[in-house]
Amino acid sequence: MSKVTDKNSERKNLQSEPLIPDCCNLGVVVRILLSVNFLGLLVLWSRGDDWRLVLQNFLEGAMLLEAICLLSLLVMCNVRRLAMRFYMSAWFQRLLCSMLPTAIASLFLLYLRGQDWFDASFPRLNPLFVVAACALLGIGFQQYFELRTRAFSPALGEARLQALQARIRPHFLFNSLNTALSLIRTEPRRAELVLEDLSDLFRVLMRDTRNVTSLQDEIRLCEQYLAIEKIRLGDRLQIVWDKEKISSKELVDIEIPSLLLQPLLENAVHYGVEPSVQAAVIEVEISRHLDKVDICIRNPYHADAKLASGNQMALENIRQRLSLLYDIEAQIQYGVLDTHFEVKLQFPAKR
Repeated sequence: MSKVTDKNSERKNLQSEPLIPDCCNLGVVVRILLSVNFLGLLVLWSRGDDWRLVLQNFLEGAMLLEAICLLSLLVMCNVRRLAMRFYMSAWFQRLLCSMLPTAIASLFLLYLRGQDWFDASFPRLNPLFVVAACALLGIGFQQYFELRTRAFSPALGEARLQALQARIRPHFLFNSLNTALSLIRTEPRRAELVLEDLSDLFRVLMRDTRNVTSLQDEIRLCEQYLAIEKIRLGDRLQIVWDKEKISSKELVDIEIPSLLLQPLLENAVHYGVEPSVQAAVIEVEISRHLDKVDICIRNPYHADAKLASGNQMALENIRQRLSLLYDIEAQIQYGVLDTHFEVKLQFPAKR
């Protein structure tokens, strides 16, 4: 029975994260185009011709090269979407990555072969070489992106996050339970709400951090966390949410990695509010510009309370998760600005 469950779980993971590279992603497209063009230039250069002739041949060949690459990327982009909806075995996905560019190149050359302008532009073109190169490059890029995903995903980044959370969670749990105990006799209903928020929060913390959730649910989780800390810190903790530049529907529709904002707010409370002896304001600004979501978290900076390595570890982990999910289409920036520490996130509204 357990073997069947494991197979079903593996099948589900394959469906959610196909082995076919995300050819809709700008970072993947840029890497493939640059690599293919560089290899094409090296092949022409290896013939020993003068650099002017090499450049001329490369510019002429770029027309054929870019057409096959872009058409293959477009087809692979849509095939990957199908792989996310319907189950495809790992070997079949790898085979598609090799065969689809090969088929596209063959059809492309078959259509152009025999046309005068094409024969004049590429008199010494070997169709078999082009087709074989497409097959090898297709499987080569698939293996590269598969290995890259494995390198970025669970092992290193999430192990660091778990080490950080192992130090933070017991401390936070101890404080939260003490807060609930102090309210049981005087405000039992409020103590019950604290325990409910704490239960919801830890339920999410136990999830796989590769899961995605709606932006609205992530905000709700953050509000539950801040409500617990608000009871402990009192008026010292002030939170300002600015969501005027994003609609309620967009908050529900936009999906983000689970536990993306909560660790950042936890850092803001720990390093910005706890060292303060007076009211400290944490500002969270969420906006959407075209197809990008921008999130800015700002908290007071205390020069005498330097940022610990745990904060840097959490920020670096989030950087790795964004890179894994969105490649170069997402970024995180952070640093001290005047009297505040500021973290800025930007990622696509739709993956």
